[in-house]
Amino acid sequence: MSDATANNPMPPKLRPNTEGGIDPSSIADLVEWFLNYDERTARMRHANTEELFQWKQQDDAANGVGIYPFENAEARFAIGVFQALQENNSEPLLGLWLNDVLAALHESRETKREITEANDLDKDIEMSSIEKSGSLTTNAERRLYLTSCWLEALCTAEARVLGWIYQELYGKPFTPQQ
Repeated sequence: MSDATANNPMPPKLRPNTEGGIDPSSIADLVEWFLNYDERTARMRHANTEELFQWKQQDDAANGVGIYPFENAEARFAIGVFQALQENNSEPLLGLWLNDVLAALHESRETKREITEANDLDKDIEMSSIEKSGSLTTNAERRLYLTSCWLEALCTAEARVLGWIYQELYGKPFTPQQ
């Protein structure tokens, strides 16, 4: 265990604000903790994830999908956590949102796995996802593969943080609905 992890073994607690909601700075502290100490969330800072995010922004813009010009993948993830909490401000709503995030995660993982296996994309594990996609024969398959890679990273990080917040707010672990 690194010294930093030994000094910060648990995520910081959420603090209430004066209106009875969550103090936004405590959400920011929690997101930062997960980015620093949770391996799967920290992937939002990895060069491959950033490359996927930049590709997705450019691809969406080129295909007429409205985008918000986030600075980087980490900012996109953090803002998404804040928005999810603002829009899903009750246990049933946050539970439904987490179910949707987990469904998107499952679908993106499965799609990525199928394309990876069918095209032997993992023969060189050092290659980035963008580089691997170069061996795909159609633009549609390339876009599907790269979108799946991006969504897997984003949904994994979001599920980790929002799952923790759910547990903190409602006093029980989140249980996905079938």
